[in-house]
Amino acid sequence: MKNDLLIFSGNATPELAKRICEYLHRPLGESMVKRFSDGEIRIEIQENVRDKDVFIVQSTCTPVNENLMELLLMIDACSRASSRRVTAVIPYYGYSRQDKKVAPRVPISARLVADLLIVAGAKRVITMDLHAGQIQGFFNCPVDNLFAAPVLLSDMRESFVGKPLVIVSPDAGGVERARAFAKRVHAELAIVDKRRLAPNQAEAMNVIGEVDGKVAIILDDMADTAGTLTQAAQALMQRGAAEVHAYVSHPVLSGPAVERIGASAIKTLVVTNTIPLSPAATELDKIRVLSIASLVGEAIIRSHRGDSVSSLFP
Repeated sequence: MKNDLLIFSGNATPELAKRICEYLHRPLGESMVKRFSDGEIRIEIQENVRDKDVFIVQSTCTPVNENLMELLLMIDACSRASSRRVTAVIPYYGYSRQDKKVAPRVPISARLVADLLIVAGAKRVITMDLHAGQIQGFFNCPVDNLFAAPVLLSDMRESFVGKPLVIVSPDAGGVERARAFAKRVHAELAIVDKRRLAPNQAEAMNVIGEVDGKVAIILDDMADTAGTLTQAAQALMQRGAAEVHAYVSHPVLSGPAVERIGASAIKTLVVTNTIPLSPAATELDKIRVLSIASLVGEAIIRSHRGDSVSSLFP
């Protein structure tokens, strides 16, 4: 690997950035992210980045606006320091659920965030499991949308050997993802008919598909307040499922999510480390974390060398 590759991390995902650097056998770049007394963010890149290929690892998770501003300022700092190219590595892309107008006089926030990243100086974006794939079209630069599927599928195959499985989509929007997983683990497919009453509130209504006596695995891109997951799990148990497990890429786990999961029929919730777990979530035995560091690290290597990234997902 060339010596003109540098990796920096914001405050959101330092452990993930360290694991990525371990995979790449490279040190994490020196930078300073502090606050002035009035709350303004102070950034200083403490290494020479002139004519270097710079990758900045930062999930825009809670506190979303703080982490987003950190990322923008780090991109700007590296761009103004004459780096050859700045790539924003955003394992979790905040505001991704606001990707269209659902009512009059509302913003398309996912597009605005994309514009901010471009104006700040990002020349490429690497992210994972976007809530809607068409968000890639909001950017005027190349976007590599990675998938946690290889990591999740590997764990499924090891954890449920010989058990009758059914992969469950918690809503109609996730059917394509669930079908792809079901095909790869030779499982049946089921869908939970969900009606959302208001933002962050969902009511599971019915289960489409045969789940009686089977191990049900709910598959989703993120768990926020966990209302969808827990209600889907309850509906599946009522339909005779032997066990209910859940696999999600992004453990947002805001509000009452941890309490809901703890009290729910979900036996295990498997997540990735795109977002650090809160202390309460870390203490919950039901939650298990898989690392996507090697996957992101390989994407960084291939992006740097000009190799294919899509070939990571056969």
